[in-house]
Amino acid sequence: MWRGLLVAMAALLLAACGPGEPLRIGFIAELTGRSADLGEGARNAMMLVVDEFRAGGQLGRRPVEVIVRDVGADATSARRSAEELVAAGVEVIVGPMNSGSIDAIQPVTEAAGVLLLSPTASAVKFHGKDDHLFRLNSTTRDNGRHYAEHYHARGIRRIAVAVNQNNRAFSESWLEEFRRAYEAIGGEVLSAPFFDSGAPSYEPLVHQLLGERPDGLLVIGNAVDSARLAQQVHKLRPGTPMIVAEWAGTSQLIELGGKAVEGLMLLQNYNHEDDSPRFQAFQEAYRKRFGKAPVYSSVLTYDAGIAVLTALARRDAGMKMKQALLSFGPYEGLQQKIGFDANGDARRAAYFMTVKDGRFVRE
Repeated sequence: MWRGLLVAMAALLLAACGPGEPLRIGFIAELTGRSADLGEGARNAMMLVVDEFRAGGQLGRRPVEVIVRDVGADATSARRSAEELVAAGVEVIVGPMNSGSIDAIQPVTEAAGVLLLSPTASAVKFHGKDDHLFRLNSTTRDNGRHYAEHYHARGIRRIAVAVNQNNRAFSESWLEEFRRAYEAIGGEVLSAPFFDSGAPSYEPLVHQLLGERPDGLLVIGNAVDSARLAQQVHKLRPGTPMIVAEWAGTSQLIELGGKAVEGLMLLQNYNHEDDSPRFQAFQEAYRKRFGKAPVYSSVLTYDAGIAVLTALARRDAGMKMKQALLSFGPYEGLQQKIGFDANGDARRAAYFMTVKDGRFVRE
């Protein structure tokens, strides 16, 4: 009898210590289309940080499963992908990368009570709300003000702006915040036409912008948009100062733009030239695994992964993800501490960059 009891107790102990159900984390981003470079860079970073936590044993013996979904071509596909992640029983969803996709996804995650953590979305309308959306990036209000003050001080007092209409949640918010800050210090926005990323030619748009005789051109668009517009500007009026919103700041901007983007100016929310051992180790591991350099969505998603996985590892049984993320911060990110306020908003340091000799160089 005692032997049978001991065998039964041992079996129960092994079951309690075994791997059990996997810990499911959702990931959703723009993996096709013109912003696929951001989605791909983010997905790669998420896989990297999860594997590092696995290898380090921070999550114990419980297996971790990352379920990846593409936002797709429109709001319908984005909503469907979010519904699939919720149905799969994920604890949290990391993504998406742009503000426009949140409009489609957030109603799904809010209804299910699943936390959505966007590494890069910045539209100010998402700021300051007590909901299940957490964000790592600064808002369009913060970045618009940074741009206005910095480039006005550099002598760009009259500016023409090209505005992407396919991610209006971001681009309209960015334009509004930039215009308010720029005009408050004496700057003048001459014109701000919207454009479609799928336009066959940007030449008419560039003619319109240059016709205003601005001190500089500003593009609120993705890397592909910005590279194509820069090529037209370089062709029609070389030497025109060009600024792009942080959305465009990936390697694809330089690869597609070539000589036309030399001297182009932008803000980034991480330091490309960080020589700290930790950041260098991250870059080396990323390059070794994926054969390319990380982009800003990679850095911010890696930080998001650190926050999510640390909170998951430290939470008590039954603790909701929102409570866990708020309870265990600030988290040690690659270049700065990650702290969420009561509404799940965080802030990033800002670095002004210039494209020089085919790479981003800090001013």
